[in-house]
Amino acid sequence: MKVAIQGCCHGALDAIYQQIKLLEDRNDYQVDLLLICGDFQAVRNHRDLQCMAVPQKYRQLGDFYKYYTGEKTAPVLTIVIGGNHEASNYFWELYYGGWLAPNIYFLGHAGCIQVNGVRIAGASGIFKDHDFHQGHHERMPYDNGSMRSIYHIREYNIRRLSLLSKPDIFLSHDWPQSIEQYGDTQGLLRKKPFFRQDINSGNLGSPPLMGLLQTLRPDWWFSAHLHVRFEAVVKHGGGEQGPSEGDPPVIAANPDEIVISDDDVDECTIAREATLTSEVRTTTPQNPDEITLDNEEEFVESLPRHVAPQSETKFLALDKCLPRRAFLEVPHPTTVSTEPQSPVLAYDPEWLAITRAFQQYFTTTRQQATYPDEPTARTRVATELEWVEENIARKVTNDSAKSPLSVDNCQVFVQTAPGPGNEGNAQFQQPPWYTNPQTVAFCSMLGIENRINPSSST
Repeated sequence: MKVAIQGCCHGALDAIYQQIKLLEDRNDYQVDLLLICGDFQAVRNHRDLQCMAVPQKYRQLGDFYKYYTGEKTAPVLTIVIGGNHEASNYFWELYYGGWLAPNIYFLGHAGCIQVNGVRIAGASGIFKDHDFHQGHHERMPYDNGSMRSIYHIREYNIRRLSLLSKPDIFLSHDWPQSIEQYGDTQGLLRKKPFFRQDINSGNLGSPPLMGLLQTLRPDWWFSAHLHVRFEAVVKHGGGEQGPSEGDPPVIAANPDEIVISDDDVDECTIAREATLTSEVRTTTPQNPDEITLDNEEEFVESLPRHVAPQSETKFLALDKCLPRRAFLEVPHPTTVSTEPQSPVLAYDPEWLAITRAFQQYFTTTRQQATYPDEPTARTRVATELEWVEENIARKVTNDSAKSPLSVDNCQVFVQTAPGPGNEGNAQFQQPPWYTNPQTVAFCSMLGIENRINPSSST
């Protein structure tokens, strides 16, 4: 199965799909699956733009609305996670995951699904210490603070993800903290010299995500956010690898380096094919409009580890979709091989069990409910997995050729908001909230309360 990986999307779907077509024609293969690592910008209309935390000059519709309204159809199954520049109101509608448009699936604020048996897990958003331990308290209309805090990853989702058994692929927008120490750190600094302070202080990246990487040990981990291509390998087992538990090595500043002001985000055009080898480039300018990773905590209690055989996680971060940038690749081999067949999206039974087990701790206030200890949590997940097997996985469907766990058995894309052109005088106002039938159906399938977007009659 050929899997393409995209860094930040920034609404440039047309260019991304055209780049895939270019690669397919040039290399005589077919891409089966596209994974996008955040800043997707699923903007349906101008009112959605009012819920996206970007400077006014970047509030542009982008390409997504054409796929949402049916003007275009995604040519390849596309799975996305969220970043820190999103129409957060739409992603909240589909908190547990769902179809953003035909053939474009949002993994949710956290989630795990399977494509032809390949397990793909992921976490949306970025890390900020001051919001990490809070509940999901944000409500529309968003103010300046909640428009940002809504995409800050919560401990609730990290704890849920930590209960998974090993996935094949993990997607995040943020980089795992100190991942740069497992690759060519000096090469990274030549491209992004302004990373030096965060690297020296150990603050580059997300502490909870590094905890997940060391706990889950996926074969591949893909990220975006920092707008640079970077690869690393984290070895697991057989003793500690990479940086020690103390301070990371201090890298001396180069007095000859000059930091150049960043170029503005421009309309994305077709880029050259990105090679799988790192290019040594001149200093890549910093974007002053990006929300930087400040105020991160330098230590987060490590997630519980389980005895596992020696293995390694290949890490790859990619750039944003702009000309002459390494924004899209088809690594080989990306996953375990599967028989040639059309990609089929299915729920992961273990993740469904975790969702049921942790529903009682889902909080819509700032005060997060108290979590169970890990042994208790795993016992509850095991119990819920039996429920999932009995009530979903073994359930007979009308289509004998379709698995009971097929996503299409439960969730079908529905337009909840209108496309652009119907906003009238409300164009610059935030939209109303919408109850998404896909979230209603998902909660019904699992027998849990829909606390995301209940209908107005409840």
